[in-house]
Amino acid sequence: MRLFYVLFLMVCLNVQAKTITGKVTDTEGLPLPGVNIIVKGTTTASQTDFDGKYSIEAKEGEILVFSFVGLKTKEVKIGKNSVMNITMLADTSSLDEVIITGYSAEMKIRGTSNIQTSVTANESYNKREDNQFKLVKASPLSTFSIDVDKAGYSNIRRMINNGIQIPKDAVKIEEMINYFNYDYKQPTGKHPFSIQTEYAQTPWNSDTKLVKIGLQGKTIPLENVPASNLVFLLDVSGSMGQQNKLPLLKSAFKLLTNNLREQDKISIVVYAGSSGVVLEPTSGDQKTKIEEALDKLSAGGSTAGGEGIELAYKIAKDNFIKNGNNRVILATDGDFNVGLSSDKAMEDLIKEKRESGIFLTALGFGMGNYKDSKLESLAQTGNGNHAYIDSMQEAQRVLETEFGGTLYTIAKDVKIQVEFNPDNVEAFRLIGYENRLLNDEDFKDDEKDAGELGSGHNVTAVYEIIPAGVKSKFLKDIDDYKYSKQVSTGNNSGELLTVKFRYKEPDGKKSKLMEEIIYTSSEKELSEDFNFITAIALFGMNLRDSEFSNGKEIPLVLSLAEKGRGKDNEGYRAEFIRLVKSYENMDYLTEE
Repeated sequence: MRLFYVLFLMVCLNVQAKTITGKVTDTEGLPLPGVNIIVKGTTTASQTDFDGKYSIEAKEGEILVFSFVGLKTKEVKIGKNSVMNITMLADTSSLDEVIITGYSAEMKIRGTSNIQTSVTANESYNKREDNQFKLVKASPLSTFSIDVDKAGYSNIRRMINNGIQIPKDAVKIEEMINYFNYDYKQPTGKHPFSIQTEYAQTPWNSDTKLVKIGLQGKTIPLENVPASNLVFLLDVSGSMGQQNKLPLLKSAFKLLTNNLREQDKISIVVYAGSSGVVLEPTSGDQKTKIEEALDKLSAGGSTAGGEGIELAYKIAKDNFIKNGNNRVILATDGDFNVGLSSDKAMEDLIKEKRESGIFLTALGFGMGNYKDSKLESLAQTGNGNHAYIDSMQEAQRVLETEFGGTLYTIAKDVKIQVEFNPDNVEAFRLIGYENRLLNDEDFKDDEKDAGELGSGHNVTAVYEIIPAGVKSKFLKDIDDYKYSKQVSTGNNSGELLTVKFRYKEPDGKKSKLMEEIIYTSSEKELSEDFNFITAIALFGMNLRDSEFSNGKEIPLVLSLAEKGRGKDNEGYRAEFIRLVKSYENMDYLTEE
């Protein structure tokens, strides 16, 4: 009887759910992506997209709760209108409590007795040590491989947004810098990329200067990209069962499917305790069939990653398109635990497979047991790239907006070698790229593997230099050599450095060479882009607790970022500024 009465009242009151839509912005009117929205007292939830827009089912009279790290939580009661635009304010107060779920590595909230657990305890990252200053008279060359990966930034964004302490080795400054697009000119000559350089005073150290070296890859219109032979290699093991893993993975690959054409071929291989084919090679215009195959995936079992890779490369080879885009796209949390599992064993397997002309893209998902070290190694070894998908917004960027750059290589084995002029440079250090350094003799060795550049990608490297004759606390002198001269000829007194680039065509065997000279007379004020780049570099140094930040902290980071915000049509730079402010409020986390 009571149930009938409740139902009768609901009919009489005509209480029905409706779709509430709107946009969430900050006080400057900029969109806020990734804001969490829940219907209070229910499990109904949503999130704003990259443009700050949202859609959620709710009833009149219910309350929507909008929340995001670093912003004040806002509760709004639903009225008759179906459109609700929201403005959120920054939360500058210290937080009293933070909820972190995970495994070990206990942390204490400063000023309290509360003990929390780090969600990153079972995650793995390759060891990194900051590059030191090198004396030019002893070592005038600096050689490294480019890195177009962007996983480092989106992974750190995930940690800050979840109030998690950031492991030092997770901070890859070059990937943070290269996440953003800069105003670099498209190439116009015979080479597939252009070179952009700048020389300016270091904002955090009056005794040093900064040199920026930028590469801009040629943008190939999607309709001109060669036919693709793509094999999706998807981890469906038990560790992928969480909401931010397999469910996000399936939604992300549906975005990628939107860009596929009739001439493209798609196969889907999955692996758990064993591997198998769930979609034989299928034309890219059969989108419903591809999406249905993705919808049927479920998580369970252990992780036989090596077996899955073997099968994926076999299918890619069997369906190889000559002069086409042949690629395996691996999506996993990186937790391989059956068969080949060590980083070295997986690298050896991928190294063998890359000779077939098949490239590799490694996409990381999830938290808690995310194995960044494995995915980074696989991508570097497999002539490919590595991204971390922390949200649908990031999936949209990597697999839809930047589809061509993510999946179509325009130059491979791209190496940079810089020779510093001892007349004008006492010492130098490369900021970031710690795991991409090469021996100087590797530069001309066409057998030595290096990084790949995708359509439309830009790559930036920053050197901090100590001018000749300047004393620095970071420099320790060495004795003069007995058997070789350390004196410059003085023939190039106006030159600061010469930068050389080597690269191969995607199917090439012999490298091509480019050169650019930077002169001391080119020193200028920091440009808008360079201001923003220095903000990221300094923030990365702060995250790494680097001595080279010279004691300069978050206020200078924010000042530089604001100067470099520019037009920011897509809102990525504004998001970085919000992240830095959120991190500033995370200072209550200390390791026990």
